[in-house]
Amino acid sequence: MAGYTGTARQPKALAVRLPDGHVALSQRLTTVLAASVAPRLVPQPGRAYTQGGDASTPASGEIVVEVMAGTTRHAVVTVVRLR
Repeated sequence: MAGYTGTARQPKALAVRLPDGHVALSQRLTTVLAASVAPRLVPQPGRAYTQGGDASTPASGEIVVEVMAGTTRHAVVTVVRLR
C-alpha cells in the first residue's frame, strides 16, 4: 500500500502498489475495512499521485491488502481484505 484518501482515522480509499509497480486508487473502502486499516496508517507529509492523476496522502509502513483487480475503460481495484 502506498497511501490513502480521506483522513487517517477514516480512510475512504487506498492507493495500492500493484505487482507491476503501478499505483492505483482502490474503490471506496467498506466501513469494516476502513476501521481495520486506520490504526495501521502512518501518514507522511505531502501528496502522492497515481499514474491516473488521483491524489492521495502517502503512508509509511508495510500494510498488505488483498485486492481484486479488473479492467474496464480504467483499472478497477477493490480491496478485499487486510493481510
